[in-house]
Amino acid sequence: MRFRTFGRLPALVLIALGLASAGTALGAAAELGVRHRIDVMVSAEPDAPILSRLKGAKGELSFTVRLSANSKESKFFGMLRPSFPDIVVPDGAGQPLVQQTKLWEEEVCHQRRGLPKVTVTQLAGHFAEGEGRIEISAINRHIGVLVPPDELTPGIKLDPGSDSFGLFYAFRAQTRNSRLNVDVKIYPIDCFL
Repeated sequence: MRFRTFGRLPALVLIALGLASAGTALGAAAELGVRHRIDVMVSAEPDAPILSRLKGAKGELSFTVRLSANSKESKFFGMLRPSFPDIVVPDGAGQPLVQQTKLWEEEVCHQRRGLPKVTVTQLAGHFAEGEGRIEISAINRHIGVLVPPDELTPGIKLDPGSDSFGLFYAFRAQTRNSRLNVDVKIYPIDCFL
């Protein structure tokens, strides 16, 4: 009877090693993480004043983006201030004022914990010179402060999609009077922890 028990011991050890290696493989699959890339693009609505009066004029734009991207492995909170000094107003509404541009990208792979919080809080700039010059100064509405003349409405959710960089989630900030759009695309990029 004792001989049979010892005869089965090597088989039990092999089964235990097989289960341990399967557990390691499952654990490796669970270590799939993510890092994010954020791109921006600026466009004008078809009824924007700059499109109807200033086709071909030169201008510049800058805006402020509040970004919060926190995880156990990577923490970032701050204000990003991209500027675009050499913009030419296009002939039609289908062409962007500012081509899609990378704004920020995480270098560290981290656990999946949702998307970074991105808010466009201010948009400023001007187009043309002299009497025909159009100034743009749009900000978010704040509690206890009068509504700004050119209010910036952030967080308009757009449909998700995919392009040459991969799957993205998109949000828009839009100015009320100057009729400009700042589109923010957030790309989740798969990586291994």
